[in-house]
Amino acid sequence: MKKGFILLLSCLLLLAGGGSVLADKSDKSVLTDSISEVVGTPYKWGGTTSKGFDCSGFILHIFNQFAVKLPRTSQSQSDTGSEVNKDELREGDLVFFNTSGKGVSHAGIYIGDGKFAHSSTSKGVTITNLNDSYYAKRYVTARRVVSEDTFAAMMESK
Repeated sequence: MKKGFILLLSCLLLLAGGGSVLADKSDKSVLTDSISEVVGTPYKWGGTTSKGFDCSGFILHIFNQFAVKLPRTSQSQSDTGSEVNKDELREGDLVFFNTSGKGVSHAGIYIGDGKFAHSSTSKGVTITNLNDSYYAKRYVTARRVVSEDTFAAMMESK
């Protein structure tokens, strides 16, 4: 009886905990679906393709799908668009960090719920919470780089 209960409980926990980092497929926007397709892609310095991305190359890859042209480096990307307060972030905004001690050196795409997608040197393309202690200490700014029409296209359900 005890083994049966433990087995049943284990199965229920396994099924209940099967959620994705991003929303269920039916709830995902075109943007988060595009990001989901490359999560796990390895980090590659200077990389801009699905064979490997650096942080700004990952951003270029995603935004090229929406015909949004951005500069190549995270530093240059941080000068694009309009500044956004951290408490006003919306999906598709770019977030920037000082990870080198020399100004903006890392970037990602805000995906909602306090999370951003980026290509890290250790994990490749991954999802991280903005309040993660490492990134919270190094947060510099955020920029909104798309028009309202492009934003609407990015948010369409897939």
